[in-house]
Amino acid sequence: MFAIIQAAGWPIWFLLIASVISVTVIIERLLYLRAARILPPNLLSEVIAVTRSGSVDAEVVERLENNSPLGRVLAAGMRNREASREVMKEAIEEAGRAAAHQLERYLTTLGTIATLAPLMGLFGTVIGMIELFGATGGVGADPLQVAHGISVALYNTGFGLAVAMPSLVFHRHFHALVDGFVIDMEQQAVRFVDTVTGQRD
Repeated sequence: MFAIIQAAGWPIWFLLIASVISVTVIIERLLYLRAARILPPNLLSEVIAVTRSGSVDAEVVERLENNSPLGRVLAAGMRNREASREVMKEAIEEAGRAAAHQLERYLTTLGTIATLAPLMGLFGTVIGMIELFGATGGVGADPLQVAHGISVALYNTGFGLAVAMPSLVFHRHFHALVDGFVIDMEQQAVRFVDTVTGQRD
């Protein structure tokens, strides 16, 4: 493996850095974007029960806010439970936007790597071809050496695609996951507002 990296030339190091960043983001997002962590089961029913009991204080709200992204959204509603329905919904929407932004963290980086990696690979190939044909001179060269040089130059393109494909797959997977979480949070927040304002039992 090290021999291939060495043969591919200095442009491959940009792809290696991109691959390390991509793998790090993928692992971090896989660990963070879990349903149990984002949307804890039974949290909504517990929050509704606490709100109805009237035992809500600053400590309860703060604990709920630190619980999860869904907890942050519901805490915004709980903090404004005495206000009008419109004020409560506005506070929940603001908290929801902040939670959605948190869920989408690093996805732009992953998308950029997915888009840029093939171009970086192509750049490495072009550099390799320039060096190859620059070294042949006007006298000509051994066809076997030329073929070998071309295959070495193509390592960059191959590695660029190898980095881009999983990055693109996970980028789209995480975006779909986040969209699902955001919709679920919106539905639970609406149910909380309706219950607290007496429009739903």
